Amino acid sequence: MRHGKKFKSLSRTKGHRKALLGNLASELIKHKRIKTTLAKGKELRKYVEPILTKAKHDTTHSRRVVFKSLLNNEQAKGLVNELFREIGPKIADRPGGYTRIIKLPPRQGDNADMCYIELVDYNELLLNDKGTAKKKTRRSRRSSSKSKATNTSTDNKADDLKKIEGVGPKIADVLTAAGLATFSDVANSSAEDIKKILDEADGNFGSHDPSTWADQAKLAADGKWDELKKWQDELDGGKPAAKKDNEEE
Repeated sequence: MRHGKKFKSLSRTKGHRKALLGNLASELIKHKRIKTTLAKGKELRKYVEPILTKAKHDTTHSRRVVFKSLLNNEQAKGLVNELFREIGPKIADRPGGYTRIIKLPPRQGDNADMCYIELVDYNELLLNDKGTAKKKTRRSRRSSSKSKATNTSTDNKADDLKKIEGVGPKIADVLTAAGLATFSDVANSSAEDIKKILDEADGNFGSHDPSTWADQAKLAADGKWDELKKWQDELDGGKPAAKKDNEEE
C-alpha cells in the first residue's frame, strides 16, 4: 500500500529509481529537451527542479549537492559547469517552474502515455512568439466609435467606378490601384493618361476606349445622374455613338 508515500516508485527499487532519475536529469541538462513517459516526466520534474534552483547560486556547497544528484559520473563534471555557467544565469530571474511538460500521443505497442519535458527558457520558438506578440490595449467606447467613424469615412472615400459606362470590375481595380479611386480623380485625368494606365496594367485592357470616361466621371462627381444615364444610353461600351456608326459604315 502507498500510505504516506508522496512519490512513485516507477516499478523500480530505490537505487534503480535514483539512477534512472539521475540519468534523465543529466540528459535534460545536456539536451534541454527529452522525450519520455508521462509518469517518468512528472517524477523527473520534481527531481530536477531543486537541482536547477541550486544552480542559481554558484557556491561550492551547491556544486557538491548538484554533482551528487547527477550520480558523480564523469559526464556529470561537464554538466555541472554548464549548469552553473550557462543555465543558472539564464533562469536567475525565474522564481521556479523551470520545466514544462508537453503531452504526446500514446506510444505504439504498450499504449504508454508519452511527453516532452523541456527547460522553459530554452524553447526558442515560444520565446520568439512572446517577443513578437502585440501588447493588448484597452480603449474606451468613445475612442472605438471615433475609430469606427474614421474607418467608415475612409471606406466611403472611394467611388464605385463601375457606374461609368465601359468600366468593369477589373478595370475599376486597375484605376484604383493607379490612384484614380474617385469620380473626381477620373474627371481630372485625360483620356491619354487613362489609356496609358490600361496599357501598362496586367491583362488585355488596351483595347478599351476611355475617351468618354472623364466626362462621365465629371457628371457623376457633380451628381448629375439623370443626365449621365441619358448619355450612357447612347453609348456602346463607353464609345460615342457617332464612332459606332462610323464603324458600321
